[in-house]
Order: sequence, then C-alpha cells, then structure tokens
Amino acid sequence: MKDPASMTERELKETVNKFRNEIAHNEKILKNVFRELKLHRTNISELKEKRDELNAKVRELAALARKEKEARDKVNARISEIKGKRQVVLKQKDKLTGDISSFKEKRDRYNQESKGSVESLAKAYTKEVETFLNADIPLKHEKDVFERIIQLEKRLEAALIADGLHKEVMSVYDSAKEVEKQGYELGNHIKELAEESQKYHLKMIDLYNQIDEIRKEADLCHSQMKETYAVLSPIRDKIDPLKKKIESLREDLGVYLDKLNEIQLEKDEMKKDEQHSAAKERLEKTGKMSLEDLKILMDKGDLKL
Repeated sequence: MKDPASMTERELKETVNKFRNEIAHNEKILKNVFRELKLHRTNISELKEKRDELNAKVRELAALARKEKEARDKVNARISEIKGKRQVVLKQKDKLTGDISSFKEKRDRYNQESKGSVESLAKAYTKEVETFLNADIPLKHEKDVFERIIQLEKRLEAALIADGLHKEVMSVYDSAKEVEKQGYELGNHIKELAEESQKYHLKMIDLYNQIDEIRKEADLCHSQMKETYAVLSPIRDKIDPLKKKIESLREDLGVYLDKLNEIQLEKDEMKKDEQHSAAKERLEKTGKMSLEDLKILMDKGDLKL
C-alpha cells in the first residue's frame, strides 16, 4: 500500500474510489451469499415441513395397518379354533365310516350265510317245522326235513344277525351324516372367516404399500435436505473471509480518507485566510462590509461587538 503522505490529492481520490468500488463489489458478493443462503434455508424449511408431514402420514397409516393386522390375526385365531373342532369332527366321521365298513362287512358275510331274507326264511322254517311235526311222512323223509330245519334255523339266525347289523349300519350312517353336516357347517364357517381374514390382509398390504411409497418420498426429502446442508457449508465459509476483507478495505480506505480530510481542511483554512484578507482589505479601502465579511472578521477577532 502506497504511503498516503506521498500521494497527490488526485491520487488519493483515485485510490479512495478504487477502495470504494472494491468494497461495493465485495458487499454485493456478500449480499448474494446471504441471498443464496436464505434461498437454501427456505428450501430446507420446505423440505423439512414436507418430510415431517409425510412421516406423520406414515405413522397414521401404520396405526391403521396395525388395526387391520390385529383384526386379521383375531379372525385367524378363530379359524384355528374352528379347524381344531372340525378336526375332531373329521376324526369322528372317519371312525363312523370305519364302523360302517366293519358292520357292512359283517352284515354281508351273514347275508351270504343266510342266502335269504328273514321273512322268506321264517316262512320256509315254519313250513318245514309244521311238516316235521304234523305231516305223516316216512322216516327217511323226516330226517331230510329235520336237516332242512337245522339249516334253515342257522340261516334264519344269520339273517336276523344281518338285519341287526344293517340297523346298526343305518344308525351309524345317520350319525355319520350328522357329523358330516357339522363338518360341512364348520368348513363353511372357516371359509367365511378366511374371506374376512383375506379382506383385512389385503387392506393391511395396501396400507403397507402406501407406507412404502410415502416413506420413499420422505426419505427423498431427507436426502435433499442433507444435500442442501452440504451445499450450505461452503457458502457459509465465504461469509467470514468476505467480512474480514471488507473490514480491511474500510480500514485502508479510512487512512486515505483521513489524508484527504487533512488536505481538505488545509484548503478550507487557506480559503478562510484568503476570504479574511479580502474582507479586511475591502473594509480598509471602502469602509464597508457585507454580513459575510462581518462574520469572517469577527471569527478572526478583528471586530468585536
């Protein structure tokens, strides 16, 4: 920096203007930096507000999703309970079906042994007994009748057992039908509950899908905020150097302004001296003076009131 004492007034003014221009330039840069900071901070505020709104929406939807899940799980628990009951019923049915098969097998075996119905065998048996008891038949024929009576008795007994077994089959079959009806009703109930559970499940899935989309948008806002914060740091770093530079320039400017002020004061004093001499000369020559001359002469102590 050139010594102000060695500079002319013109050089001083040029230097002052140079400093002022440089200060104005740096102040403009600083102003733009603050404007840029404000813009980014506004963007951050908007992004933060949007992110917080989206996160609030996520929490709201998550609460709804939990309710749908709780409802679904409650229905599923009911389904499991009913499936347990149906399993018991199915085991009953299987047992009854096994009993039916067992009774039918025995019945069919006795039917094969009887080779006729109880009614027909009973008639045949009664007829043979009457013949044996009442008819006058030869001894040989009587023996044949007796043998037939023995055979018919065995066949009739088998037919009676077969009829009893058939009744057992029909009774068990009726029980099986009732059990099957219970199983069918339980199956329908399970189906209805499964459809209800699926509705809750689909609602829950839809809500979670919405949550995923909203969370992605919120995460994007957060990422943009982080990116903006990263941009802010180098911008803020410009402020202090600019302020220091402007302060330094103003200090340097002050030195040159002080020197200019000194020169101006000297010029003002010279001008006052010249005005004083002129006023004094006019007074001496003409004996007259203006109000300005009066003020100058009084300031210098030439005149007193």
